[in-house]
Amino acid sequence: MSKMNEMAQTIEELRTAAAAISDIADWLTAQFGGTDDKQQSNNTAAETPKPKAKLTLEQVRATLAEKSRAGHTAEIRALLQKYGAAKLSQIDPANYEALLRDAEVLDNAT
Repeated sequence: MSKMNEMAQTIEELRTAAAAISDIADWLTAQFGGTDDKQQSNNTAAETPKPKAKLTLEQVRATLAEKSRAGHTAEIRALLQKYGAAKLSQIDPANYEALLRDAEVLDNAT
């Protein structure tokens, strides 16, 4: 792996960690943010969604590469075009999860 790829991966991991810390801070604020009523605090805990790890470019790339090696290269290219890109690095990270859901269907279609 080149130095630039390693740096990009490290930056993405730091962003993921920062997002997780922010989610935890939000949860802690909701839990202990001045509510005196224990029941109200328990209700807030039940409503707070668990932090969800964000997908990284490298994780998506690995999954799509596996699908491509399995003979789905043309379908992968079509999926990238569906999300408005010619290559994976042009895909909006907000669309990674949906892209992977679409890619999972490829094995079932053959």
